[in-house]
Amino acid sequence: MAIDFTLTPAQRALQLDARSFAKEVLADARAAESLATPEERFLATKPTYEAMVAAGYLRKCIPAPAGGENAGLVDLAILAEEFYSVNPSVTLTMLGTVLGLLPILLGGSPEQCGRLLGPFLKKSGAPLAGFCSSEPGGSANAASPPPGEGVRTTAKRVGENWIIDGRKKWVSSATGWDRKGADVLCVVCRTDPVAPPEKAISIIAVEGPARGIVFERAINAIGHRAHLVPQFAFQNVTTPQRNLLGQEGGGLALGTAAFTATAALVGIFGVALMRAAFDDTLHFARTEKRGGVHPIIGHQAVGYALADAKTTIEAARALSWRACHALDTQSPAAAELAVQAKIFGSEAAVRVITDLMRVVGIDSYDHEAPFGRLLQDALALPIFDGGNMGVRRRQLHAMFMQPDYDPLAACGAA
Repeated sequence: MAIDFTLTPAQRALQLDARSFAKEVLADARAAESLATPEERFLATKPTYEAMVAAGYLRKCIPAPAGGENAGLVDLAILAEEFYSVNPSVTLTMLGTVLGLLPILLGGSPEQCGRLLGPFLKKSGAPLAGFCSSEPGGSANAASPPPGEGVRTTAKRVGENWIIDGRKKWVSSATGWDRKGADVLCVVCRTDPVAPPEKAISIIAVEGPARGIVFERAINAIGHRAHLVPQFAFQNVTTPQRNLLGQEGGGLALGTAAFTATAALVGIFGVALMRAAFDDTLHFARTEKRGGVHPIIGHQAVGYALADAKTTIEAARALSWRACHALDTQSPAAAELAVQAKIFGSEAAVRVITDLMRVVGIDSYDHEAPFGRLLQDALALPIFDGGNMGVRRRQLHAMFMQPDYDPLAACGAA
């Protein structure tokens, strides 16, 4: 098999179109990050999000078999890098919505897909979806059996409905633009209080607005300042029994599949932030003399720092693209590569941005420069979408312990 990282004409067109849209539309929306409260900041991005939807970018994130225009995760990675390098907050609102739809795309029946995905396929409005997994107190041990807490949100069958009770936290855009709930919420909940974890957890869709969704607070996050991550409760929220996604008790596997599909994209988020920091540092090094005679790019230490940063960016992008391709082709190595892309890209972003700030010096500490914002956004990457320490390294550890694990499988040399 030939190894070729050349973009197709369609992928190159997607890249250039997304780059232009980000420069012309997304860049101005960063002003929302200066507003006073998390909800004010989020609401100020709604016109920009509507423009993304109207331009068809949400449709470009939904697979073609489901009615969208997306040809695979590699295409999504190309789009995500261009958008996230300019405005991580609004990009995360869109891609958080895609994550919210993944349980439907991966486990929903044709009837459920046709009914629930409709608003997200239109080029109008500002539809939101959320994957309600994380809970107050943490959900890294979602599979924990009693007496461990695991998933604490419950769903009980009453007649033809499910009644959901519990609390969730850190779910992108979950309470919507008006605190009444996103258009669709895919809720991870315990449907059997006594069954073992692999049979106790299910994912159930809730169509918004829904009575019983109680907004508690908008988290004032360190980064992604104009993206909404609320803490909220389900209090006797009713949803039809037909909204069970996949098999009852199959929620852990479905949730793992959804997060595996997004792990490689977190690696690309890291690439996007490093790329933005590198571009600014390179310009600084080419133009600033810092009291000397020549621009500082001529200094060996500066050149070496730039070389190390650019090498890391290219390595992280290549690994993330490789992981996306493995997921697109359903390679047996896909899960391993996706987790590795997430770990490497996310942790590299924090390190590289910090190293580049040392090149720029004290001026990088000024909010007039982009580095503080980029670093604030980067700090989330190792700890969200399944934290690297609590979830992702554990997944790799579990793979390594399998008797049939082959360390050459990920590179196709097994």
